[in-house]
Amino acid sequence: MTDDQLSVKARGGSPIALGQTARTTRELWRRKALWIGVWLVFLSSPVHDLVSGNHTTGGTVAGWLGLAVFVTVYLSLLFRDMGAAPYPDRLIAALIGSMAVLATVLCLTLGSAWLGLYCYVSVACGMVLPLRVAFWTIPGTAAVMLLVGLRTDEEEALNLLLLVLLIGFAMTGVSQLVRTTVELRKARATVAQLAANEERLRLARDLHDLLGHSLSLITLKSELAGRMLPAHPDKAAQQVADIEQVSRQALVDVREAVTGYRRPRLAAELAGSQVALTAAGITAVIPAEPDLDGVPEESEAALAWTLREAITNVVRHSGGARCTVDLVRRQTLDGPVLELSVEDDGSGGSGKGPGNGLTGLTERLEKAGGTLEAGRVKRGFRLTARVPAGPVPDVGSRS
Repeated sequence: MTDDQLSVKARGGSPIALGQTARTTRELWRRKALWIGVWLVFLSSPVHDLVSGNHTTGGTVAGWLGLAVFVTVYLSLLFRDMGAAPYPDRLIAALIGSMAVLATVLCLTLGSAWLGLYCYVSVACGMVLPLRVAFWTIPGTAAVMLLVGLRTDEEEALNLLLLVLLIGFAMTGVSQLVRTTVELRKARATVAQLAANEERLRLARDLHDLLGHSLSLITLKSELAGRMLPAHPDKAAQQVADIEQVSRQALVDVREAVTGYRRPRLAAELAGSQVALTAAGITAVIPAEPDLDGVPEESEAALAWTLREAITNVVRHSGGARCTVDLVRRQTLDGPVLELSVEDDGSGGSGKGPGNGLTGLTERLEKAGGTLEAGRVKRGFRLTARVPAGPVPDVGSRS
């Protein structure tokens, strides 16, 4: 039976799905009562013994009182164990011990009809105690019942012996199933939380890479338009038109990033890099349209994001006059790789360590199976990214 298949409809209420979390306190208590109440059938024999008039008035009153105390302790143990705040271990041991003592006293004073109380002691041991403890307390309960049966009714005790053992060990299985279900629920909640965090990180990376590049280009063209406006209104108007085009494309990119469908293309990013560097007054050396035959889409997208972030950093922070972009295929021991290199001759930024952009790029490349290297060189700053350019060969499969 699965959690989705196992459901019971309570009287006058909605279906109770035993594998799901209770939605209300009332439903929780109803579920506990339904599960625990099934086992109260073993009280029929003691109750019948009390109402049959076989005992004196004092014995009957003492019997009802002892039975009430026994059932109260039993229900308290199981209700608390099935809740969020079970009893401490010492209190559990004391309560189970008191149940065993009370069952023994009632059996010895009122007769063999009360031997069924040991079934509840066995159930409590299987449900509440740790597995290693239950494995010896359940046989111990059966042994005590058998000894008491020798004084009351040996045949009845032998008839109940197998039941006490089986019901106790069955409850250990139920207890382990309940604990496993609870742990699985917690694990599922953790996985859902991790997935949500990962989605937030993806969205943050996409927005950073998209808006950083687009806003830098808009800022540059706005400055150019401002300088051209008095003397060259026609050229200024062209810059304003370019700003409108870039802002519209940025809006489209953001929408695609939010929906998770954006997969940038390396050829488009190379063309965009040429425009951005030229607008910033930086001499750009950009390769022609790349040969991407056999390159996985994830690898191409990772390099496209890398190029966009690298060019944005060059425009914003380098202060250089020249930027060179190289894209080459290399054969390595791990298989073919596609290597992107972006190098400028500027002085760089603040030098306080990698920013959010480089951190996000590292995460992207690692997901695509690639690597990122960035640092100062003799004449500027170089960023190098490598991604798999094809399927990784299985060296161990050769005969």
